[in-house]
This record gives sequence, structure tokens and C-alpha cells, in this order.
Amino acid sequence: MGPLKGVKVIEMQGIGPVPFAAMMLADMGAEVIRVDKIRGAMGADPRRDLLNRGRRSIAIDVKHPDGAETVLRLAERADALMEGFRPGVMERLGVGPEDCLARNPRLVYGRMTGWGQDGPYASMAGHDIDYISIGGALANFRRAGERPVPPMNMIGDFGGGGMLLAFGVVCGVLEARASGVGQVVDTAMVDGTAALLAMPYSFLAMGIHDPATPGGNMLDTGAHFYDAYETADGRFVGVGAIEPQFYAELLKGLGLDGEDLPFQLDRSHWPEMKERLAAIFKSKTRHEWEAVFEGTDACVAPVLDLTEAPAHHHNVARKTFVTDEGGFVQPAPAPRFSRTEASIGLLPPKPGEHTDDILDELGLSAAEVAKLREAGAVA
Repeated sequence: MGPLKGVKVIEMQGIGPVPFAAMMLADMGAEVIRVDKIRGAMGADPRRDLLNRGRRSIAIDVKHPDGAETVLRLAERADALMEGFRPGVMERLGVGPEDCLARNPRLVYGRMTGWGQDGPYASMAGHDIDYISIGGALANFRRAGERPVPPMNMIGDFGGGGMLLAFGVVCGVLEARASGVGQVVDTAMVDGTAALLAMPYSFLAMGIHDPATPGGNMLDTGAHFYDAYETADGRFVGVGAIEPQFYAELLKGLGLDGEDLPFQLDRSHWPEMKERLAAIFKSKTRHEWEAVFEGTDACVAPVLDLTEAPAHHHNVARKTFVTDEGGFVQPAPAPRFSRTEASIGLLPPKPGEHTDDILDELGLSAAEVAKLREAGAVA
């Protein structure tokens, strides 16, 4: 019953950003059919691949002419199709934008690549770390004097990739419902990374961020009031007391209120203040600091790992994490809606698990399905 109920999406099997985009759409109620490869699936239990939750799977050999024709028939009935291959691959298979839009002029064709559909790097391989490198993000993730540290693959694959693909597809579907005409959505992780850097570029324009001093700026661990600090038990707390009133609360909790301290934004004193805060945070355990700062505006929170976060009492109260029918803990659908509630639907499918049902919905006869199977076009 989510807000995208009635929207039909075809997802071509891929890794990372496309499955994440499809998961987001499925969580919001869209009917997503995943076109899996007949061979080449990873050896892990597909039920554990939580990015694939909420949709059905049909296994198709798209390289087979009858397999490509089956994809086109699926596209005829869809609002959108999403794929994450290198530029030109879908065209060579006979299921590119022109082929699909010829069958369904209202189709939104979502394309996900790292470098984009054109440009000098378009045909090159790459991964998240490469896209956020030339996108301008990775250089900022480091402490002063140290090398950049990749923030896992959160920015390129998911923030600047899959999330923007889902956004672009929904925008395209809304426009197509008004105009009656579909279009291609070219989503590139480099572009998405750049979009996520709007605030740093604002700071650069304002003269409050110096790219020549990575790790020495306010939000890149240069400031003593925006960093992670180790506690007595070897764990960490995250501190983000930027505003003066929040900084005052931080000093109060640390027992520093009333002292003659340097001006908060005086960068020349940040290193010495960081050393002082580090020593204080080392004097108590993470749990003890939680007790000090919980309920205050000091902007201090425990740094939790993947196993700890689902058990935190705030996340429990919010139901931020859920356990599916297979017993696997995972993030709940987000964002939340007051009336059209989003929810996790089907368990992650096994490749081809719903092939027969989907072919039946396309109106294929038993003889036609048998012919496709015999030819190896579907499985």
C-alpha cells in the first residue's frame, strides 16, 4: 500500500546501485520484476541478499533473441526499466532505449553507470572509489597529514548512484503520466557525487573550506567540536557541536564550562583543544558518556557498529531496523508516510523463482513457455 502502488518497474540484474534503487522503489509499493541471468549468479544464498527484497524474479538469457523479445514484452507493460550496464551493452542486446520505447513510448528508461553515457571515461570500468575520486569527494575524507579513507561505498554506489536513479525514475514516471511520453534517465555516479557536494562547494565559495588543508576544516575532522573520540573502553563517540549553544552544552558535559577557553572558531587553537577533548573522553567508557549527554543538545552520540545499531533504544523505538521472515535484520523502508505506509514485501528471490507466474501474466501459452525453456531463453 505504499505511495508507488501501481507503478511497474523492470530491473535488469546488476550489482550495487541498481538493486538499491529497485529496493527503494519496491519498499514504496512499486511492482518490481527483476530480470536475472540464467547463469552466473553468486554462490551465496540469494535470500541473504537484502538489496533484492520486495520483488519477483524471472530468469532470462537476454543474449538469446527470444530472451530479448521477452524483455521487450515486459517493457511493454512497465512504467520504467532500470539497467546498470556499460554504454552500448543494452543496445547490442536489442533491448536498448530505442527498442524499448518503440514498444512502449511512455516508458522511462533508467540508466546507471559510474562515468555516464558519454565522456572520455564512459567505456572504462570503475568502482565507487574511482567515481568519488574524480567527483571531488574522496579527497575530503582524511585527517590532516593522512591519506584519503574511502567511506565504504556509501557515496558513489548508493547516495550518488542508486538513490539518484530511484529519484530520477520517479521524476520521469511523474512527467510521463502528464505528457504521455517517456524518456531516458542518464544517472552517473560521478554526477551524483558532485551533486552531494553542494554544501562543500558552498563553503568553498564562502571561504570557510580550504581544499589545500584536507583534515583541517570544520567538517573533515579539523575542528575539535566535530570529530570522533575514543573512550576508556576502546569505543568511540561522535561529536558534532557546531552551533554555539550546542558547543556550550558540550563543554558543560565535559566539565569545561566556566573555563577561559579559546574562541570556538579560532582554528589556531583547534589542535590543542582536540588533544584536551581526547584526554577527557578517554576518562570514561562510551556507556558512561552516553549517560552524560543523552537528553542534552550537546550533539554527542555513541558510534555503533552494524550489530549494535539495531539494538539501540532509539532505533528500537523508531523501528528503524526490522527482521524479515527469513530472520535477517535489515534497515526498514525509508522515508515514512502518514497514510501510504511503505513496507518490505517479498523475501529476496531466488533467480527465476517467479518465471512461470510472470510469463503467464504476459499471456504466453504453455506451449510458448515450453518453447522458450527448450531454447534456453528462460529458466
